[in-house]
Amino acid sequence: MKLKTHQFGEIEFDESIIVEFESGILGFDEHKKFIVISEEDGIFYWLTSVDEPELVFPLFPMKVILENYPEVAEFEVFGIVKLQKNPKDITLNMKAPIYLNQNTKKGFQKIIDNDEFTIDYKLFIEN
Repeated sequence: MKLKTHQFGEIEFDESIIVEFESGILGFDEHKKFIVISEEDGIFYWLTSVDEPELVFPLFPMKVILENYPEVAEFEVFGIVKLQKNPKDITLNMKAPIYLNQNTKKGFQKIIDNDEFTIDYKLFIEN
């Protein structure tokens, strides 16, 4: 299959890497099929809709920030990133993470009902 994306140009991929979100993603319920794109030297992953390639969610692995973040067995957990021009303004949504299982090709989003986690966690801090 091929996708034409704004960020990565034309991408050719095998259907076997498609991750299915049975319930979609909050606010984008109609989009169920995504691929995960990663750049060799990048720190983000890019959850890209197969049906609408311009719909892309930048992701960051939660385990890099918090080792004890709520897990689901056999799923990797990622926060959705809100990108900004100034890196110190980039934030991470810790309240509604994305869970991915690359083996079963299943994914879902879960709301974490815990005030410890915020929707605008600063990913980078100034020294």
